[in-house]
Amino acid sequence: MSENAAKGAKYCKVLIVGAGAAGLSSANHLVKNGCTDFLILEARNRIGGRIVSIDIDSQKVELGANWIHGVLGNPIFELAMSSGLVNIINIPKPHKVVAATEDGKQVPIEIMHEIYEAYVTFLRRCEEYFLCQYVPPPDIHSVGEHIDLERELYLGEMPESPEKRIKQLIFNCLLKRETCITGCDNMNEIDLLELGSYTELQGGNIVLPAGYSSILGPLTDNLTAQQIIKACPVRTIHWRRKGSIATVGNLATVEEDAEGDSDDSDKTVTEAPTKTFNVKIESEAGEIFYADHVICTIPLGVLKEKADVLFSPPLPAYKRESIERLLFGTVDKIFLEYDRPFLNASISEIMLLWNDEASSTANLKDVWYKKIYSFAKVTETLLLGWISGREAEFMETLSHDEVAEKCTEILRKFLQDPYVPKPKRCICTSWRNQQFCRGSYTAMAVGASQEDIENIAQPLYSDPHQAKPSVLFAGEHTHANFYSTVHGAYLSGRTAAQIILTPDSPKEIVMESDSTDLSAWIQGIALD
Repeated sequence: MSENAAKGAKYCKVLIVGAGAAGLSSANHLVKNGCTDFLILEARNRIGGRIVSIDIDSQKVELGANWIHGVLGNPIFELAMSSGLVNIINIPKPHKVVAATEDGKQVPIEIMHEIYEAYVTFLRRCEEYFLCQYVPPPDIHSVGEHIDLERELYLGEMPESPEKRIKQLIFNCLLKRETCITGCDNMNEIDLLELGSYTELQGGNIVLPAGYSSILGPLTDNLTAQQIIKACPVRTIHWRRKGSIATVGNLATVEEDAEGDSDDSDKTVTEAPTKTFNVKIESEAGEIFYADHVICTIPLGVLKEKADVLFSPPLPAYKRESIERLLFGTVDKIFLEYDRPFLNASISEIMLLWNDEASSTANLKDVWYKKIYSFAKVTETLLLGWISGREAEFMETLSHDEVAEKCTEILRKFLQDPYVPKPKRCICTSWRNQQFCRGSYTAMAVGASQEDIENIAQPLYSDPHQAKPSVLFAGEHTHANFYSTVHGAYLSGRTAAQIILTPDSPKEIVMESDSTDLSAWIQGIALD
């Protein structure tokens, strides 16, 4: 180690990579348990990760996480409640959804209800394969394939008619909606046997009046500005060392060269007390950090793209394979802001029943917009459209003006109203294009399982004799039941911090017995 590098390096007990929900949860838990010797390295110039709210016309609008999913047993809801962020008297707004075809005809509400109820039943049956360990039909591996089978059975005996066609279109629309909920391009990508692995908490979706970002307040109240280093993307996490110890002052660290051999060229010897650190992190700017432990909350999308170069030595094969198997889909939002209302005041959402499904071989520039399944009111002058998968990724390459033009065409067509105004502003998210995210959230691809999430969550040890791991993993992609959620990220961050905080386990007690009788040996064990 060069003397200059040693002088510029920072040392602490815990390094937390990422200041999203998982990283802030880890830090908060450390502080509450008396550990303040940590630093958070955040790649962006802001905290929150995929929680980000902006102001549009004095309204808080969510570009990322939208709702607190569920109330019972949800630590994010509990945190929001204890911090006064939830409006206790929550009177839901009337929610009237209409579905329209491309020629502007509205679908009778009875047909909408019928197909929606059938669809929900099909989806629940898919979840039962995981929950009840059923064996699926032959050659049916994905949720999309199973719902297609159910749909064919449901509609198959109906004679061809305009009503049957409309029912088909409603199913298509609901499947597009499901891709945005699940985080995928197509429901054929989602493993049938694993859909039920996601645990849905009861209580519905809760919106925070001051925006989801308001939850970052109670998560950071106990942190100091000095503990969060922003605009500090990580280049490499060195987590296993070999060779001799290089000593700097009274701090000893083990250094490797690029080939993994120890660098003894600049080693100094001192009799002062030494401290060996398990982990060394290099930032993109060349800063060096040493710690006993690192909690890595880097999103799955970035791990998919950079895991091979982020870790030195590389991650074990089982981790790399699990990272590859899981899906990290793209879900984007399109906000359209208007000077004046134009949708009927009683309507809260218009579902778009497109006539022609985009084929997999179609040119995306001609069909991308057909993946938008609805426009919903955020306010009377603000509409929100959702889009997922390949079409979302294509949309991210377009200018906001191009998106606004296309959305205006869509609304004029489905509402049969040539006077629908152009929005005064269009804001589109770009989660796939964000270099510190590379997508939206985790989903179970065909062939993936909860075991893959558990593999990624498995901590790493620098050597077999360590009492506690050098590298711990947290984030929504590391929670086997609550993947894709903020509360999953929060709980995983807290768990990682708790592993570090837990006192070292007592040494194993070896008990001797004169008798070979197992029952006599068992009686010697005190079960407290």
